[in-house]
Amino acid sequence: MHELAFLHQEQVTCFVACRSFMYSVHTENGLIPNYDRNSFKICFTFHFINFFPSMAFLIFSQIRLVVLEGSRALLEAGRQCGYLTEVLTAPPSESMPSHECRLAALCDMAKQLPLTDESLMAPVQMLNRDGLDPSLDLFSYITENPFDCTYEVTLMKEKYLLPPRSRFLVAYCYILTTGGDKFDLIVLDPPWENKSVKRSNRYSSLPSSQLKQLPVPALAAPECLVVTWVTNRAKHLRFIKEELYPYWAVEVLAEWLWVKVTRTGEFVFPLDSPHKKPYEVLVLGRHRSGTDRAVRSSAVEELPEQRLLISVPSVLHSQKPSLSAVLKPYISPEPKCLELFARSLQRDWTSWGNEVIKFQHSSYFTRERAEELSMTSETVIIQ
Repeated sequence: MHELAFLHQEQVTCFVACRSFMYSVHTENGLIPNYDRNSFKICFTFHFINFFPSMAFLIFSQIRLVVLEGSRALLEAGRQCGYLTEVLTAPPSESMPSHECRLAALCDMAKQLPLTDESLMAPVQMLNRDGLDPSLDLFSYITENPFDCTYEVTLMKEKYLLPPRSRFLVAYCYILTTGGDKFDLIVLDPPWENKSVKRSNRYSSLPSSQLKQLPVPALAAPECLVVTWVTNRAKHLRFIKEELYPYWAVEVLAEWLWVKVTRTGEFVFPLDSPHKKPYEVLVLGRHRSGTDRAVRSSAVEELPEQRLLISVPSVLHSQKPSLSAVLKPYISPEPKCLELFARSLQRDWTSWGNEVIKFQHSSYFTRERAEELSMTSETVIIQ
């Protein structure tokens, strides 16, 4: 049995795979104060020939078959449910604002300053209720929105929207270890080195060897699920499986594919293109601490070795779809979740990165009337 999941990415997850066929309503948007937009979840289980041996040894023709055969039924289901369209009748929407986030440059400057004594540091600073926090130290503390609603705050003279109960940290990753938190899920989206990144100069890349310096073992709870996004370069995939995960004491358990399609259900790049592929790989594993393995909760399902995720990608460059709903069955209830190299925030998650609030800038959101809500504010924020 091979599970397939269809995701429609408009900052919320619309399709998630389960072991049964069902319709249900779920809410995933953590960016609207006291309000969640309804989105619909349709779940399928498909039976396929066993064409999923270790993906590390699959040649391209086999991956091609997986993508073609696996996506066909899901794309048809997406069309029937209205998430995809046969023809785009509306004119292209205006391009998203290109807000220039200064955090990365400031982060590099902050790393040149003397470090504060760790023993004297309070690891978390809370937002206050007036929404204006000029005294927040973004580079030495974890900043938290403790409230059950999204807050618009002014940071560095710019307005940002922080989801409910979200936390974030800029600059030194080791600060995450000072509070003693252990996470049940750690998702990484490293800025892998490649020629297109160097040419575009959109963001700084990171040599693979430096990833080993991340304190993942110190942050991982027993049986923590570790998930890493990786490009299609075999070099990077081998590094994760043969060097990085073993170094962190993470056992490789699964490799999933994320296939990117347009609103009409076409691959964003030709499947046979020698340059760019319309899919990326997710490498999943669990942290094994010492010789004793934690007993898996009965509420946590066994992680499937293979899965195909299909989505319309975000218009924002390099922004991956949220994995919260997809990974929920495979982590403990009420988990602590961490994203490394994040460029946006999620409700109930801790996020770290040089540009961790880049896509939380108010210019990426629109305001809509909230007439049915008993709120003092007249608007809600929708991304």
